[in-house]
Amino acid sequence: MELIVEGKGTFIGKHQMRLRVTRAQQTITETPLIHLKQILIIDSGVSISSDVIHVCSDEGIAIHFLDRRGSVVAGLYSAGLTGTVLTRRAQLLAYEHAAGVLIAKAFVAGKLENQANVLRYMAKYRKETDPALYEEMMLVALEMHDYLYELEQLKAEKIDLLREQMLSVEGRAAQRYWATVARLIPTELAWPGRETRGAKDKMNAALNYGYGILYCQVEQVLTLAGLDPYGGFLHADRPGKPSLVLDLIEEFRQTVVDRTIIGLVNKRVPIEQDESQLLTEATRKKIAEKVLERLESSELYEKKRQALRFIMQSQARHLALFVRGEREQYEPFVANW
Repeated sequence: MELIVEGKGTFIGKHQMRLRVTRAQQTITETPLIHLKQILIIDSGVSISSDVIHVCSDEGIAIHFLDRRGSVVAGLYSAGLTGTVLTRRAQLLAYEHAAGVLIAKAFVAGKLENQANVLRYMAKYRKETDPALYEEMMLVALEMHDYLYELEQLKAEKIDLLREQMLSVEGRAAQRYWATVARLIPTELAWPGRETRGAKDKMNAALNYGYGILYCQVEQVLTLAGLDPYGGFLHADRPGKPSLVLDLIEEFRQTVVDRTIIGLVNKRVPIEQDESQLLTEATRKKIAEKVLERLESSELYEKKRQALRFIMQSQARHLALFVRGEREQYEPFVANW
């Protein structure tokens, strides 16, 4: 369903109805187009034929480019996917009114609730083996409701008047969440706490890379829903900053990436780095595979078990309907535990 390609001198070409990946004239893998949903190209030195780009455009297969830290460089989609003008106009207008406040609140609320539920999920496996840690984690999960209450008390008619207060609530909750997660990380990883850009330790490097993989998926579902990835609500506008991607990803970071990476390190799966303290190719591939695999797993959503990938696309569509006035409210996705 996904083709992950990296390595200098690698070439992606089309052979009949298959994509063929070669290096030094040796075939590495072949993937039937009928089963393919996306291509992830990691780092530089990978070549791709125009035939591949053409057929991927025809078949609706996205091509994502990332660097070795997981930062998204570019994405290729069919030109027809960006033509929903009415949705984009409504999205930009919503920013100026109370609808923008409701959307931003929903993103923060979803993040807080999912942080709480990840802690509950991790805690239940420690109820017998470490009762003290179990109690602490459940208590911090309960504390998230205090932040939710504080969030709900914020009132204004425009998001610009509330953004700093919302980000303050989000930031303080995140500090409690990550301080608790630190108790779950094996001591040999020497985790210094949550760090974003430029992090050199193994745990943060793995998290950041996982978020990069998720980022591609979020950008894609927003584009498919006809929304502008650069027109966000919670995150402020800045040149080149895809603020709506950064908004919607908040609902899915914990369920998709945090659970996956915490699970890997607790199972003692090696997180390896090279001499530049970047994740090795094997580790990057393992993380990408596990995050994408997690997206295919199911959660309860609208009274049915649905794949997280489908849920993410549905949330983007619900957001588009809300800004167009065709849905009464936008509710964040909250995973079970």
